[in-house]
Amino acid sequence: MAIAARLTGRASDGATEMTIDLTINIWEEGNQFVAHALPLDVMSSGSTPEAARKAVDEAIRCFLKTAADHGTLEQVLEECGFERRNGAWISPNWVGVERHAVAVAV
Repeated sequence: MAIAARLTGRASDGATEMTIDLTINIWEEGNQFVAHALPLDVMSSGSTPEAARKAVDEAIRCFLKTAADHGTLEQVLEECGFERRNGAWISPNWVGVERHAVAVAV
């Protein structure tokens, strides 16, 4: 399924706003929950799954704002697998997210 990222208008400070839909995996590590935003490869954590979601949302905002400020937003999105079609950034088509085990001789 393709997911779109669209420029949605202007923020109060005059900046262009962007809405981006992506997949987030959340898992527990000790007493923290880690959220990983695919395909941007941005991670953050929190004491609850919801706190981890909020933290990764903020990390995504900072990551994309920094890329935009440096004039590299389009390059970053392309390198993450997004394609620009009809004014929207379309995310890669995910085939599946699965738990997988690999045998390793040590």
